[in-house]
Amino acid sequence: MAATVDDALWDEFHSVVNMTSKELRDWLRTDSAAPDSETEPDHAGTPTGREVLDILGKRRSDLTADDARAMQRVVDRVHEQRRDDLEPTPGQAGWRHRLMRLGHDPLKPAG
Repeated sequence: MAATVDDALWDEFHSVVNMTSKELRDWLRTDSAAPDSETEPDHAGTPTGREVLDILGKRRSDLTADDARAMQRVVDRVHEQRRDDLEPTPGQAGWRHRLMRLGHDPLKPAG
């Protein structure tokens, strides 16, 4: 069932998620690769990362209430890590990789 996503959430989500669906898909596959395991491409990445990828592949009118909750969760988590400053910022590799699992590359301009 489609849910209404208000303009503020839609805009904020697309501001903090600054990676394209291709960039995120490639990152999730790379991040999940390990020498002793092989992840199926459709199951690569964290559950939240896969949710973001799914949302990026939908039209706004096709978003569900679960999608809206996931969008808010991603916005909140990125802002917890970045506060209100979304300017490109270097940091520890682990910090950057955690944010990239959400579709936010802190070294890439937002928006």
